[in-house]
Amino acid sequence: MIPIRDTLSSRNVPVVNTGLILINILIFLLEKAQGPELDRFIYYYGLVPARYFVPQIAAYFSIGQQVFAFFSFMFLHGGFLHLLFNMWSLYIFGDNIEDRLGSLRYLAFYILCGLASGAVHMLLNPTSNVPTIGASGAIAGVMGAYLLLFPGSKVLTLIPIIIIPWFVEIPAFFFLGLWFLMQLFNAAGDAGSASGIAWWAHIGGFLFGMLSLVFFKRVPSVGASERVRRVTAKKRSHRLQVIRPVPSGDDAHLYGVLAITAHEAAAGTLKLVNIPWGFQKRLVRVQVPAGVGDGKILRLRGMGQITPAGGRGDLLLKVTVSDG
Repeated sequence: MIPIRDTLSSRNVPVVNTGLILINILIFLLEKAQGPELDRFIYYYGLVPARYFVPQIAAYFSIGQQVFAFFSFMFLHGGFLHLLFNMWSLYIFGDNIEDRLGSLRYLAFYILCGLASGAVHMLLNPTSNVPTIGASGAIAGVMGAYLLLFPGSKVLTLIPIIIIPWFVEIPAFFFLGLWFLMQLFNAAGDAGSASGIAWWAHIGGFLFGMLSLVFFKRVPSVGASERVRRVTAKKRSHRLQVIRPVPSGDDAHLYGVLAITAHEAAAGTLKLVNIPWGFQKRLVRVQVPAGVGDGKILRLRGMGQITPAGGRGDLLLKVTVSDG
């Protein structure tokens, strides 16, 4: 299963979330440039519990170096797949949290989740001399907040069956709940101590994200956040949309809703629409003409139900236009 995105669109361009992804990628390229000095680089900028709890090791590092490593570890990654998985998870879940909290509060929330995950790992492994790196703990906090804010959302998942793309919507509470149970299982098992993965950092970040969300929701949004929202309002909705058609009356037509932005309504747009109906999963292109108005009906011929005479009805999509 390959998660593609969640089905909940954000109203604004996630500038902080995108910036975090770009920073992680740039620092990963910096890692690759270290060559034979990579291990030393990771030890210096990663989070090594023994550097804080073992006096003989701590003596080699200044206070500034110790504090800096507590932040820098969450921007380092052990390999391309590690980076890819983390950044894709951040891409899927982070935009909606930034949308809800605002850019400035989201940045503070992300960093604090990363710090909390590192603290949990250090407290449970105080003498470990193995560097812990990765954005997983901070992203786990984002996922924990997502679980509380959008439990009814769905994660659009691609299941490739030979060469046929099969898209399935998995409820967010199930997807994230299963992920959290896997972290607990791995942390409690023998694999948790042998794999080199900081499972408890993931768990700590996830729980901190859930608990701290209550505080961050109460922190008032400052004027800068509102100015950022006005600038970053989205002009386009997701190109890939899932539409669940429903029948109406005795006709053979099916009816659904296609959501677009005001910019797309004025300029026109092309959407890829996944249409689940019964056991079928159809992926079709829908061309929305320029100048379409709110409530306009787009007719997809032959995409409805089979009639008693053997023909097919149409799929009628009602266009809804939003500000972003």
